[in-house]
Amino acid sequence: MRSQAMNPYLPEWEYLPDGEPHVFGDRVYVYGSHDAYDARMFCIKDYTCWSAPVDDLSDWRCESTIYKKNQDPANRMGLRLLFAPDVAQGADGRFFLYYAYDFLGQIGVAVADEPAGPYEFYGHVSWPDGTAYGRKQGDGFPFDPAVLVDTDGSVYLYSGFYTPVPAIASGFHRGEFGGGYMVRLEHDMLTITGNQKLLFPKEGPGSFAGHEFFEASSIRRFGDTYVFVYSSRLNHELCYATSDRPDGGFSYGGTLISIGDVGLPGHPDETHAANYTGNTHGGILHLPDPGDSDPFGGHWYISYHRQTNRTSYSRQACMEPLRRDTSRPGLHFLQAELTSCGLNDGSLAGTGVYPARIACNLWSAEGAARVDVSGSRHKLANHPSFRQTRKDGDASARQYIDGMRDGAVAGFKYFDLSGTTGISLTTRGDAGNFVVATDEEFTNVLGVVPLEASCEWRTFSATLAPDDDNVALFLRYFGSGRVDLLELELR
Repeated sequence: MRSQAMNPYLPEWEYLPDGEPHVFGDRVYVYGSHDAYDARMFCIKDYTCWSAPVDDLSDWRCESTIYKKNQDPANRMGLRLLFAPDVAQGADGRFFLYYAYDFLGQIGVAVADEPAGPYEFYGHVSWPDGTAYGRKQGDGFPFDPAVLVDTDGSVYLYSGFYTPVPAIASGFHRGEFGGGYMVRLEHDMLTITGNQKLLFPKEGPGSFAGHEFFEASSIRRFGDTYVFVYSSRLNHELCYATSDRPDGGFSYGGTLISIGDVGLPGHPDETHAANYTGNTHGGILHLPDPGDSDPFGGHWYISYHRQTNRTSYSRQACMEPLRRDTSRPGLHFLQAELTSCGLNDGSLAGTGVYPARIACNLWSAEGAARVDVSGSRHKLANHPSFRQTRKDGDASARQYIDGMRDGAVAGFKYFDLSGTTGISLTTRGDAGNFVVATDEEFTNVLGVVPLEASCEWRTFSATLAPDDDNVALFLRYFGSGRVDLLELELR
């Protein structure tokens, strides 16, 4: 890669949640919904797309706006919001964008000649009689669509939502909130053929106990294995299920990632989360090694999004490498860990300037907490969070960690510190100290950075004891006030 890759992997001013990565040609394209900094609602912006060469996941390019919310005739006023989309290439070579307007209960489709668009409105997913999917009694609630064009040309559409939405009951939707549903589509990519199937019930027989389907459908085929990724009712995790066919027979595989590292050693539940939890959404990216005949060989990643600004309305795209669980037959994965170096495929260099925004672990003296869709700003007022210095969309904005109080911790993973002998922290706020360690229990302390009170950004330094070539870096603030952290420099 031409430069190091870090999480979040897009610019600090970009808020792209629900990222679905797909490889078309020699580039990886990520399609997502589009949040705004300091927003008061999910997904208030039009769809954009980012792409990178398959051999350089540090080199992301914005493909600009690919579809506007008012292009759909059902939303000419632009009042409905574009939620999580997916894209697939049809048998005719064109690219089809599937989307759902917030809680309208209807799936729209747009089409383009190139994966980065621009996309034009194509139609709504409907039954053969012209009734829109979601409008018939018994239809599953159309939400977070995922689409698969199989090797034989068959088209499968997956969607669903856990929680009944009261506002819809008095509107157009006449369907069910039973979990995750599947329908097959004709080659026109719009018309349903056959019957709807409830593949992932949210409760009862056939549900995945403890990790039942909630939302965020995502589907891939690797070799002869179909992998379905979804957000469970725990909401902070992405889980997966596998089958040898696309229309049923899925078995629960496990957790791919939790945005609080819940489920990893030392973090048994949300009360012990290593980061602020909330909703997340993503998909699997597989980059095979050239010439490798193993359909499961190469590099694997899981995309997800993190919460910022003490709300669920300013979410950012991240990815982590996935390791296969070779102790189990077939295609299975171990739970990925939150890191700062996700797409780097290795530790970050032990020298250089790093933005504080790449912290993958963050908590207060009381621990982390859940970021809710409402009320979080007040509830989390004494907790640290990621904020930015300028308004939404300003490319000169700097993102930083806001409001670290006594006992708050920011964790960064991983660095090669084998030759690192010093650290500098750029902060503003009250006096105090940052203790620097390689573990979250702070048993291996490398140094202490003393801070002076300042209303402006100032840089403070300390020497460090060198450590290993693949270690975490944890910073704990001790002081009577509060401090913001902009960046750190290793030397």
